[in-house]
Amino acid sequence: MACKTVRAIARRNEEEGLQSALSEKPRPGQPRRLTAGQSQRIIALVCGPPPAGQARWSVRLIAEEAVKRKLVTEVGRETIRILLRRHDLKPWREKNVVRGGTG
Repeated sequence: MACKTVRAIARRNEEEGLQSALSEKPRPGQPRRLTAGQSQRIIALVCGPPPAGQARWSVRLIAEEAVKRKLVTEVGRETIRILLRRHDLKPWREKNVVRGGTG
């Protein structure tokens, strides 16, 4: 840990107390692009079979289908890529095969 960080924590402890020094304040930045519900619906979409005529899901196809199915009004490929990475999903690596039951 850098000296600057240690000094900042010590200063926060003196000024605001121990609990404040041990926890981080919210950081500035852009709000999330997808709500939790939208993320869940997109993940469910990816876990299902790709559209007819497609062997696999691609990031671009997921973004297009999410808008087409009105899961979101708009979404970029990078947002989809980050969502998939966060859930350790790689749908482009697996071909979805429907297997009939044996009788």
